Amino acid sequence: MTTTATTTAAPVLTGLGHDQIRAVLPHRWPMLLLDRVTRVEPGVKGTATKNVAGTELWFQGHFPNEAVLPGIVIIESLAQLAGVVFALAGASEISYLAGVRSMRFRRPVVPGDQLVLSAERTAGGRGFAEYKVSARVDGQIAAEGNLTIADPKGVKNG
Repeated sequence: MTTTATTTAAPVLTGLGHDQIRAVLPHRWPMLLLDRVTRVEPGVKGTATKNVAGTELWFQGHFPNEAVLPGIVIIESLAQLAGVVFALAGASEISYLAGVRSMRFRRPVVPGDQLVLSAERTAGGRGFAEYKVSARVDGQIAAEGNLTIADPKGVKNG
């Protein structure tokens, strides 16, 4: 993990690998979906990757003859990235996906794809934050929308 200074109060973090992500998020296999957080400005925005492997358990039934990553898995990946951004700004250990708004899916995501995820905070208050999110494959938007992440303890507004 690399830290660089910015004009914001919190440093920009880059290159968070599996162990660093596990230190921030409570998720574990099979629900820890992020492979790498490439850049995060705590409380502001972040980018990450998720490699889509044909061995992922959802492909057993979605769909056996034409594997497509379920949209809810894409949403959960985006929510985990937003959760990292939120947590690194001081939210409590476990935050929840509290809302999905205006989510659109533009192309199927299949085994072998790499999702490039982004989340940028657009609003928030004590204990919650809203993020504009997108998932891209080869530069094309696969999904985009808005998510709300809530800190049940409302410790900080992240």
